[in-house]
This record gives sequence, structure tokens and C-alpha cells, in this order.
Amino acid sequence: MYSLPDSWVWDFWLADDGDRYHLFFLYASKALKDPDARHYRASIGHAVSDDLVNWTRVVDALVRSDAPAFDELATWTGSVVRGDDGVWRMFYTGTRLADGSNVQSVGVATSRDLYDWTKSDRNPILTADSRWYERLADGHWHDEAFRDPWVYRDERAGVWRMLVTARANHGRPDDRGVIATAVSHDLENWELQPPLSEPGSGFGQLEVLNTAEIDGESVLFFSCLAPDLAEERRRTGTSGGTWAVVADTDGRWDPRDARQLTADDLYVGRVIRDRRAGRPVFLAFENTAPDGSFVGGITDPRAISVRDGVVVLGDAVDPSAWTVPVGAAGGC
Repeated sequence: MYSLPDSWVWDFWLADDGDRYHLFFLYASKALKDPDARHYRASIGHAVSDDLVNWTRVVDALVRSDAPAFDELATWTGSVVRGDDGVWRMFYTGTRLADGSNVQSVGVATSRDLYDWTKSDRNPILTADSRWYERLADGHWHDEAFRDPWVYRDERAGVWRMLVTARANHGRPDDRGVIATAVSHDLENWELQPPLSEPGSGFGQLEVLNTAEIDGESVLFFSCLAPDLAEERRRTGTSGGTWAVVADTDGRWDPRDARQLTADDLYVGRVIRDRRAGRPVFLAFENTAPDGSFVGGITDPRAISVRDGVVVLGDAVDPSAWTVPVGAAGGC
């Protein structure tokens, strides 16, 4: 488990430079006393590893900007990709307060080496568009949800695609969570599009969307805590946690078909390919202890697979002990 003695660690994302794995994570000082206060004090830390188990902390990646700025309150969750130009880009969430409520939008920073990051002077590069997405002024939610950008190469469409946590501008207020999306041909210019899903899937929001190829299947992961589930799901006693849904034959994910992968003790599940094993592994952050208190820290990797169309978690694994040669079947 990766944790810090003086800070809470929670949402995270990963990058692989072919030599080392890079862990980017949100953290905030425990001097705040109240873990719920961490969100408005979040910075983006950075650690590196050779085996996804033993991590060495290095210089932080990003901190909030001076006001006025789209990220003047805090820097939140994102993702990292390397473009065809060799430049690494970190797409991340910026937050600011408007009338006491949190307004979120997407920014980008660039790096040649994954260590030294420079924010774009074009930030924010994407904001919620009222043609499709709920805005703070609608008054149905506690913030303007437009965050957690996940960027990947969409081979079917021949573009870079970004998935964003957002809410539709219509539907029952507790059931408006959708998969917002934008596309780009060069990672520089982005076109926001209508959502890839419809409201009514049972979630007030789909947090930290991310994708992986597992056993030949395209899988979408997202997270939702129990208070943010739609009423029908709450009535069943469903806990929050990480959810997973396998794409249909047309490559589409339907959140209505998502199955719960973890309870609320683990949150923000992500998958990365272990190079030596040639197989994917799953990591999450430790959210709640048995007494309900916040933990904060990132798990060691666990095995993950898809069996008969269902995503299945296995036991914790030490990737350095795997003997399957690189290039074996599977991966992500």
C-alpha cells in the first residue's frame, strides 16, 4: 500500500514510460484534522516504481494556481497520455468557488519527462456546455460537475477521446449522471460532444471514468458513493464503490448494465498492464475503515479478469513474482 504518514492520499492515475510506472495522486495534509476538508486543499503528488508495489515519492506534479484561475481552489483528478509528438500531457480537473459552490473544468499541463510540468496558458480547455450538461445555475446538484478527464486513443473512431464526469441537463435530479465526452485529433484542440450515455442509469454521478482492455474486452470503470446513487439503488441497500461495465459488440458502454466491483472500502479503481506479466492488474484507494472512518492510501495491485462478460477481481499479487513472459495473451 502506498500512503504518506502526514497526508491523506486518495484519487490517483498511472502512466508507464516503458521503464518505470508513474503514480500521480491527490493528497492533503492531515493537519487539516477533518479528512472531509482535504478536497479543497488537494495537490497532485508523484511517485515512481519498478514493480507497482514499492513506490518512491518524487517532486510534486501540480498545485493550484493563483487567483483568478480555473484551478485557484485545488487541482483534482486527471489522466496522462503521451502524444505522437512525444510530449506527455496531463489532463486534470481545476476547481474554483462560485457563490460558495464548486465549479469544475478541465485543464492540461505538458512535460517531456513526466517530472517537470507546465500548465497551458489556454486553460481551461473544456467546461460544461449547457446544450447537454447541467450547470451550477440549474440548482439541482451541490456543484457544477465536470471533472476527472480520462483520455485515450479511440481506435474505432480514429481520434483521441476524453471521458468526463458530468451530469445531463435533464432527467430526475438524483439520476442525471452521464458519460460526457470530447474528441481531438491532436490532443490540443478539443470538441465537446453530447454524452455517450443517457440519464436514468441509477447514478447521480459517474466519478473517475476510465477504461481498459481486459481479456479481449473493453471495460469501463467508474465510482459512485452510496449518497450519490439514484433512489432505486439506494432503496436496495447498495453501498458505494467502484463499478465496471463491459462494452457491447458496438463498443458502447451502458452504465445501466454496470456491476459493482468493490464496496465503499475501495474507491477509484484503475487498471494498468504489468509489462513483465503481460497481464492487467487493478489498484484502488482505501476509502473507509470498518468503523466508517476515512483511510487514504493506494492498494497494492490485484489480479483482474473478465469471465463470461463479468469483471472479476482476484487476490492481491506481487507483479515481480509473475513469470508469464511479456507479450503473453491479455493485457490492458
